[in-house]
Amino acid sequence: MQTWEEIIEAIQAALAGRSAEAREALQACWGRSDPRDAAQRCVIAHYLADQQDDLHDEIAWDERALAAFADVAEDALVPVGVPSTAGFAVSLHLNLGDGYLRAGELAKARVQVQEAQSAVHLLPAEGYGAMIRGGVERLASRVEAAS
Repeated sequence: MQTWEEIIEAIQAALAGRSAEAREALQACWGRSDPRDAAQRCVIAHYLADQQDDLHDEIAWDERALAAFADVAEDALVPVGVPSTAGFAVSLHLNLGDGYLRAGELAKARVQVQEAQSAVHLLPAEGYGAMIRGGVERLASRVEAAS
């Protein structure tokens, strides 16, 4: 069984930057996680995506994170400091949209921007919320410029 403490430790390695250590730690967490634990699967995949060297692998992990999110309960991400799961969706759409844009999949990127924009009101005004909101605005501009 995978614990949140182990996942948080792996996330901390990932937040320090892309590294083999972080990728291996997150992959180990994925391997130990219960496929029915959507919250853990969503978080692990979200951070594992950023550790990929290949864009298509990154997108695949972002897609896994978003797919798992559909089954995450509202308070299930409290152990990783996310009090309201609904706001976490914005970050998932932002990351996936960015991957799609870099892969040249403009239509898919546009859909992810729209999904993110429809939920930005769920983010806090300051801190993390402001950072993600700014990311959504920048991605929307990049998608528009690429169109």
